[in-house]
Amino acid sequence: MMKKISSLVTILCFIGCFYAANAQHIPNYEFRGVWVASVENIDWPSKKSLSVEQQKEEFIKLLNMHQANGMNAIVMQIRPAGDALYPSQYEPWSEYLTGKQGLPPNPYYDPLQFMISETHKRGMEFHAWLNPYRAVFNILKSSVAPSHITKIHPEWFVVYGDKKYFNPGLPEVQEHTVRVVKDIVSRYDIDAIHMDDYFYPYRIAGKEFPDQQAFLKYGGELNKDTWRRSNCDSIIAKLYHTIRSTNPRVKFGISPFGVWRNKSQDPMGSETKAGQTNYDDLYADILLWLEKGWIDYVTPQLYWERGHKLADYDVLLKWWNEHGYGKHIYIGQGIYRAGTNEAWKNKNEIPAQIQELRKYKTTQGSLYFNSKVFEKNPNGWNDSLRNNYYYYPSLVPPMPWINNDAPEAPVLGKRTETAITLSYTGALKIKGFGIFTLPHNKEVKFINAQLVQLILSSGSASVDLSKVPDAIGKRICVATIDINNNVSEVIEIRQ
Repeated sequence: MMKKISSLVTILCFIGCFYAANAQHIPNYEFRGVWVASVENIDWPSKKSLSVEQQKEEFIKLLNMHQANGMNAIVMQIRPAGDALYPSQYEPWSEYLTGKQGLPPNPYYDPLQFMISETHKRGMEFHAWLNPYRAVFNILKSSVAPSHITKIHPEWFVVYGDKKYFNPGLPEVQEHTVRVVKDIVSRYDIDAIHMDDYFYPYRIAGKEFPDQQAFLKYGGELNKDTWRRSNCDSIIAKLYHTIRSTNPRVKFGISPFGVWRNKSQDPMGSETKAGQTNYDDLYADILLWLEKGWIDYVTPQLYWERGHKLADYDVLLKWWNEHGYGKHIYIGQGIYRAGTNEAWKNKNEIPAQIQELRKYKTTQGSLYFNSKVFEKNPNGWNDSLRNNYYYYPSLVPPMPWINNDAPEAPVLGKRTETAITLSYTGALKIKGFGIFTLPHNKEVKFINAQLVQLILSSGSASVDLSKVPDAIGKRICVATIDINNNVSEVIEIRQ
């Protein structure tokens, strides 16, 4: 029996060393996020009929799964269609939460506050995802409360296809959106406001978006396309200034369709043949927003495989890296595509995409659509992330244009053979302490060290040196991490 146990230990040690060896050179800074969609109960809550306790249990289970996969951010859809997954004075409770729009949870709780708290408990960022202009998801089926803004101001809306949209050309609509965002940023401890690609909706063949009346009133001397783009520019600029003036540490990110323009339409465009583009069809001039500094990060939805004939992942990855204007680029990864064609049946597709994006210094990570897909471990990708690409934790990259104040280093306290206490006495609010390993032949610096463990704490902690991952034959170091993910000087605690 002892021989069998010894053999098992040897095998487990070998597996651990194998994963550690494969996990070398993992970035200490890398965005690893997941979109969690509430519309149509895609991800959370999974049903409209769930009790409050079931909702909470489901969200905690979701968080634990993504944390185990190495994720460090959740992008949660809290405003799917002019409604709210939180108490709002401007918009009613979402039908996707309670089954009927305007109906609060019973027993009452604030889902947004709960989700933020649980996310932060795990050291993960919470990005509040809002749809800017979708008001009624399906005009034939959706629950619409008497208090919904479409009932109070029907003149603000247009019907296009089976959906009702805020008319982006109306100043009143823009001001309403600004009020909604300011309310969220002022009341909740979120890390970012996130908006996706539904500015003007995707074109429906043979149907024109019905905004002619607003164009005649507000278009002036602009042609309609330019006017539409100017409407999107205006709301982005207004939101940026509102967020900065309300809570300067909150980031603002946009997740656009993956193609800005084709090169056939513009010399600056990508070598693609997309049927619709951000600039020409959705009227979202993402490059202008990046250049002006109105957004802090961009997450192009590169849901195509490498080698796609019309929109090659590698081609678009390179293009976006050449057009980031110094802001952060997180690549939207289409993990939901698993198994949909031969390319996406290939278990190496997502790993190859991660390897490719890590070659660019200007790309800071990935954002995966969508959460539910991970429950099935498609193509074994959960395992690939846990055991290889995200084997070690990473911090969400800080944004120096927002905050660049590094915290003070931790104070080393009582030490034993296997443990050491840490404390923090600085003024900045901290997330906790980072434990690093590095070879003996490297200088003790952040750039040389590998982050292997996060200890969440507001001021003090104890480090069990015997439990630091993959530290055999290496030095162990520690640093303080503030709430903006700035890192202090790295200090050696074991040679």
